[in-house]
Amino acid sequence: MDDLISRINKPADLRNFNEEELKLLAIEIRKEIIRVVSTNGGHLASNLGVVELTIALLRQYNLPEDQIVWDVGHQTYTYKMLTGRYGDFCTLRMCNGLAGFPKRCESEYDCFNTGHSSTSISAALGILRANNIKGDHSKVIAVIGDGALTGGMAFEALNDAGQSDMDLLVILNDNEMSIGRNVGGMAKHLSAIRVSKRYLNLKHRTNKILSKTSLGRFLKKILEIFKHLIRYIIRPEKVIFEDLGFKYYGPVDGHDINDLELHFAASKNIRGPVLIHVLTKKGKGYEFAENSPDKYHGVAPFEIANGIPLPQRNEGDEFSSFSEAFAEILCDLASEDDSIAAISAAMTSGTGLDKFEKRFPKRFFDVGIAEQHALTMAAGMACGNVKPVIAIYSTFLQRAYDQLLHDIALQDLHVVLCIDRAGIVGEDGETHQGIYDIALLRSIPGMTILSPRNYEQLRSMISYALYTKGGPVAIRYPRGGEPKNFRRLTNERQEKIIFDETAELLHEGNDLTIITEGIMFSYAYEALIKLQENGIKCDLLDVRIIKPLPAKQIIISAIKTKCIMTIENGINNGGLGSAVEELLSDNQILVPVIRLGVGDHPLVHGKISELFRIEGIDAAAIYNEAVNAVSNINSSYKTINSSE
Repeated sequence: MDDLISRINKPADLRNFNEEELKLLAIEIRKEIIRVVSTNGGHLASNLGVVELTIALLRQYNLPEDQIVWDVGHQTYTYKMLTGRYGDFCTLRMCNGLAGFPKRCESEYDCFNTGHSSTSISAALGILRANNIKGDHSKVIAVIGDGALTGGMAFEALNDAGQSDMDLLVILNDNEMSIGRNVGGMAKHLSAIRVSKRYLNLKHRTNKILSKTSLGRFLKKILEIFKHLIRYIIRPEKVIFEDLGFKYYGPVDGHDINDLELHFAASKNIRGPVLIHVLTKKGKGYEFAENSPDKYHGVAPFEIANGIPLPQRNEGDEFSSFSEAFAEILCDLASEDDSIAAISAAMTSGTGLDKFEKRFPKRFFDVGIAEQHALTMAAGMACGNVKPVIAIYSTFLQRAYDQLLHDIALQDLHVVLCIDRAGIVGEDGETHQGIYDIALLRSIPGMTILSPRNYEQLRSMISYALYTKGGPVAIRYPRGGEPKNFRRLTNERQEKIIFDETAELLHEGNDLTIITEGIMFSYAYEALIKLQENGIKCDLLDVRIIKPLPAKQIIISAIKTKCIMTIENGINNGGLGSAVEELLSDNQILVPVIRLGVGDHPLVHGKISELFRIEGIDAAAIYNEAVNAVSNINSSYKTINSSE
C-alpha cells in the first residue's frame, strides 16, 4: 500500500481521509519529520507537536483563499508537506531547497514570512483588515505558541485585535501544560457545548431580549459580573483574553483531530475575535524529544535510534563551540566575582547559559522571549553596580535596538553583550542570519565592539569587557567553533592572550593590506599562504576591536601598501569595510578599499561553507580578489610611469 502522504497534492485532499486514515497519516508525518531532521538538522520538538493541529486546520479552512500566519514559523514542516511540498521535503534547509520557515516566494500557501516570535497576530490582523478594505471575506488565522505570547508585541496585537470587532481567529498552541490536568471529560463536554450552534443562537437571542428593557439590561449586567467572577475563580487564564475582547474557547486536546475540527468549524459562526486554547505535547511521537523538548528544539543531525547528535567537535578541541567556551569562561569568572549576573531571553541552552543557571541560580535570569525587557532590565542592574552579561543571538538583538541606544548607551551603562550566532549562521535562512550586528552597533554612541578569532581571545575579551572597559561592550562570535583549519595553518597554541586595544599584525608584506575580524582571519590566512607562494606578500591585520578601530596601525599599513582589503562575517554596507573607508577618508588617505562581506540582499539558507562561497568570502575568493587587486595596482603604476 502506498504511503498516505503521497496521496496529498493540496490541502483539500485531506477531506477524503477517514478518522483511522488521519491517525495513520499523523504517524507517517512524524516519521518523515524525524527522518529528514535527523539528516538535515532543524526544529524537531515543535514540529512533532503540531501534526494533528495542522491537519485539522487544513481540513477546515479553504487554503490558500483562507490564510494562516504561523508565529516564528519553525513549526511548519507538516504544513509544508501537506501544501504540495512533500516531494521536496528531503531538501529542507539545504541550499536551493525548502526553507525551514514560511516563505511567500516558496508557495502560495505561505502568506507571510516569519522567523522571529510574537509577530503573527499583528500580521494576521493586518491581512484581515486589508481583506476587509477589498471586500474579501476570507478567514485569517494566527497560530501562536505560549512562549511567543511572552513577547510584548503579541499583547499589543491582542489589545488592538480585541477591540477591532474583526473576525480574527487566534490559536494559542500551548505546549507546556499537561493535557491530563486540564482536559478532563467534563471540561471537554462543556467546551463542546459552548461552541455548539444551538448554544450560540440561544445566547444571541437571550442577549437581544434582555437588551430591550432597562430591567433586562440591568439583569444582563449583573449576569456578566457574576459570570466574570466565576470564570476568575474556576479558570483565571480565560479572564485576560476575554477582558481584551476575545471570545475564549478551550482548552482543547491538540492531538484530537475531531475535537479540533469541532472548535474550528464552530468558530466560523462566531462574530468578532476568537481565541482557541489548544494543548499540545512538544516532541510527541519521539521519546527523546518528548522527554527533553528544549534539547530537541533546534537540532543538528542525529542518530534516530538513540537521539545522540552526530559528532560536531573537532579532534583536539577544548570546546565544541564558541557558545560552550563562553559559558565556561563566564562561569569561571562568576565563581570569583559575586557581582556578575547573566541574562537570557529564552535561549538559555542555545547560548550555553544553562551551565551558569545550574551553578549560580540566584544570579541567572531568563526573561522569556522579551529581548527589549532583557536589555532595559540589564540597564537597571548596571545602575545597581551589578555586572550584567546578556547572551543573545545576533538576529534577536535586532529587536532591542532602541533599548540598547536609549536605556544603555545614552546613560553610558556598563552592560556586556555576548552576541552568539554572529555572522552567517547557515540553514535557518534569512530571518536568522546574524549579519547586521556590526552595522547596527557601530551607530550606537560609546559602544565597543570586539570580535575574537579563537577561544582564548574570547576569554581575554570577556575579562576585558568586565573589568577594563566601561560603558556598553559587545563581543560577537559565530555559530559553531574555531574553523577546522585554524591551528593547522597558524600553529597557534591555546596560550593566554593579554588583550589590548591594538590590532595584531600577524604577517608583513608590501603588496596589499588584508584586514580581518574574528574567524575570517583563518580564511584570510589560508589565502595568504597561497599568495606568498605566488610572490604576493601582504600585511595581515586582525583588528580584534571593530569599534573603535585601531586607527594608527591601519593608517600606517595603508600608506605602505597603497591598497586595503577588508574581510568580514557580516554585511558590507555599514560594517568593518565601511568603518575602514571612513577612517581613511577622515584622514585624507586616498587608497582603494576592497570590501569582502555579505552583499546588500537577504541571505538564503544553506550550509555555512556554501554561503561563504556564494558571498565570496571563503579562502578561494579571498585569494582571487587579492590577486586581482595587486594586478590592478601594478597596472595602474605602469600606466602612470609610461605616461610620464
